[in-house]
Amino acid sequence: MTEPLAGRHALVTGGGRGIGAAIARQLLSLGASVTITGRDAARLRAAAAEMGERAFGIAMDVTDPAAIEAGFAEAAKRFGPIAILVNNAGIAKAAPFGKTDLTMWDDILRTDLTGAFLCAKAAVPGMLAVGWGRVVNVASTAGLTGLAYCTAYCAAKHGLIGLTRALARELALKPVTVNAVCPGYTETDIVETTLDNIVAKTGRPREDALADLVAQNPQKRLIKPQEVAEAVGWLCLPGSASITGQSIAVAGGELM
Repeated sequence: MTEPLAGRHALVTGGGRGIGAAIARQLLSLGASVTITGRDAARLRAAAAEMGERAFGIAMDVTDPAAIEAGFAEAAKRFGPIAILVNNAGIAKAAPFGKTDLTMWDDILRTDLTGAFLCAKAAVPGMLAVGWGRVVNVASTAGLTGLAYCTAYCAAKHGLIGLTRALARELALKPVTVNAVCPGYTETDIVETTLDNIVAKTGRPREDALADLVAQNPQKRLIKPQEVAEAVGWLCLPGSASITGQSIAVAGGELM
């Protein structure tokens, strides 16, 4: 089939740019209708307009249970029950452990982990009701290993992988799969900001800062958002029904 996800409704959090937008476009290419969510309403409207008539943007904060309930209801009215949930919304902040305060910790955990939990709680019952579903959590290689100066982010992404595995076990006898993709450093605004911060704090040339970021990647490059999107698309295919509870690194061999 040229459009194996035809008739399916996918919701992608953090779908207005970067990896999320690439995932939305990939799912559209596979035939799905796609709702993208995020905090920036103007960006979502522009992104959805560019994606076409089967895309719709809803401003929604994944840390707010009431906003999730309202957003999911609005999405379902437009495109029907949500069959595919991609938990992509997230933030990344770095700081030495001694300077990681409770505000930073709570902000990252609430967005990167609790947000995915709340969205899954909202989406999975509908998947079970219609008898088909896919949950894909966008984690990180930071969820598979430790990174200095990223205590809260690593904790959140490790937690997201734990959530993935536990929910996959719980739903193993149901027609719903739960997986994670774990990108390495990817060509996104977050990485651009990271590079800007390194240059500003150290005065080093940008190319040297980039070389440090990709040093653990044997391919010595940043991952492209489309590469992550294609992995997500594959996990959502009908033929991927036996793939569940997995955390797939899209990282140029960073972790083997």
